[in-house]
Amino acid sequence: MGGIQDALLVAGGLGTRMLPTSASVPKEALPLIDVPALVHLAREAKAAGASRLHIVTSPRKDLSNLLGDHTWLNEKRPNLDGVLLAPFADVEVHIHVQKVPLGLGNAIQSALHAIDGPFLVLLGDNLLIDHHSTLESFVPSQASADLVKSFAQHGRPCAAMMTVEPEEVSNYGVVRMEGARIVEIVEKPTPEQAPSNLVLCGRYVFTSDASDLLDHYDVETHGELQSIALQQHWMKNDGMYGVVLDGYQWYDSGKPLPWLKAQVDHALRREDMSDAFRAWLIERLSE
Repeated sequence: MGGIQDALLVAGGLGTRMLPTSASVPKEALPLIDVPALVHLAREAKAAGASRLHIVTSPRKDLSNLLGDHTWLNEKRPNLDGVLLAPFADVEVHIHVQKVPLGLGNAIQSALHAIDGPFLVLLGDNLLIDHHSTLESFVPSQASADLVKSFAQHGRPCAAMMTVEPEEVSNYGVVRMEGARIVEIVEKPTPEQAPSNLVLCGRYVFTSDASDLLDHYDVETHGELQSIALQQHWMKNDGMYGVVLDGYQWYDSGKPLPWLKAQVDHALRREDMSDAFRAWLIERLSE
């Protein structure tokens, strides 16, 4: 079975919870300290073998500056890993516009005319970090690569999952497993209703039948749960697999407080700034 060539980066949301910043800066351009979120996603997809990136955006967003080649700035920062100034130079980039925000399934549909075969899906406001790289030597996340390995083994759609505290399950799609297969997804249950504390975390491999199935499970009928209806179809038929991501930090750029926590956590884990930042933080908290 060949590798996956296409990755779909969903960046269509307006980021209303990040206003007023998101009124002028797309939330996907917000940095995790000093590396934009979309750069993390692009390099993760590339590390998983993707050679074509399909970015789904909205009519009001302009990502052109973020997508540009800025290697001319290397003379200003010669020690900077060059990939950070031209993170899209070694992949094809295709922009697709989701005219109305109608959920994940509809966002995926807006790009499927340009995709042939299985493809990765990465949600633009979810960063899954296992390498806390310095700017001199940037190492991308392996989250998508872990999914591609599952797909190579089973040949079936798969989704990444992480564990959360029981009191947090009502914020997510919660998964019930039988062995390695996902057999149920419960959207935002109460802790008492949740089948587990394993939740979907914004990474998928979808198969080529997604196009026909999304036409069948249309957005008019299913609304923002269209993508869940699609996954339920796979679960009930030939199966859908789950990949539990251990050793990853999950950062959410869609809300101010989680994004602030992400900055602090990432800084405390980065080799080039952890000692100085930790010392300052301890001193600040003791005042």
